[in-house]
Amino acid sequence: MSHKANVFTPAGTPLPERTVGELVAERPGRSRVFQSFGIDFCCQGGRTLREACERKNVALPSIVEQLEAEAADKSAPTENPAKLPTVDLAKYIVEKHHGFLYRELPRLHAMSERVAHVHGGHTPSLVEMFEVFLGVEEELATHMVKEEEVLFPAIVAMTRGEQAPGPLDGPINCMLHEHEEVGAGLEKLRELSHGFVPPPEACNTYRALFAGLKDLEEDTHFHIHLENAVLFPAAHELVKNPQPKKSSCCN
Repeated sequence: MSHKANVFTPAGTPLPERTVGELVAERPGRSRVFQSFGIDFCCQGGRTLREACERKNVALPSIVEQLEAEAADKSAPTENPAKLPTVDLAKYIVEKHHGFLYRELPRLHAMSERVAHVHGGHTPSLVEMFEVFLGVEEELATHMVKEEEVLFPAIVAMTRGEQAPGPLDGPINCMLHEHEEVGAGLEKLRELSHGFVPPPEACNTYRALFAGLKDLEEDTHFHIHLENAVLFPAAHELVKNPQPKKSSCCN
């Protein structure tokens, strides 16, 4: 399988022929529209809107109508991290999205393990959910270390005109592959939890787990989107067009 960072279509490209990744990068609020239709805008953000609709059997006019309504919504958040300078975007991803994972993964681990232990006897899918969660948790934990200690510092160094310690294609392709692995795990968690909807008799921990997993999916999808559709293409651009080296002299 080929793993490539998203690319942006030329200016003036009709909406159906634009990629879902770039549409969300342009307006983050569009992510909710895509999520409501089950369209992957992170790992599969390189697909055009038309292609994504065909794969999901979604009526293109319906989703275009909702995207236009989102664009007209003046109450939508104006903050768009995709417009941050490359250095600030890397910092934003670490502080907001990695920070979220560092806080939430241990909490979700404990709840998932407890729910599987208490309720797994009569609901085996909860045991499978815990096993899938462990895989997602491990993948994300090692993934964040690679980004924070290797890839992001290399990208930041290039913005200063410094040479990267090595080619970036390998590390970026590795991150893209891991994004797909995490995306597949989240999709499996959604399937096993019936869309993160707990049964009527579920206890509070059971309900809190499903709510937390839904939040994990939403945050991670946008996290992956920012890297695939914005940060990684910016890194490739830095490789093609190196920045002039900044002087360290204070005078």
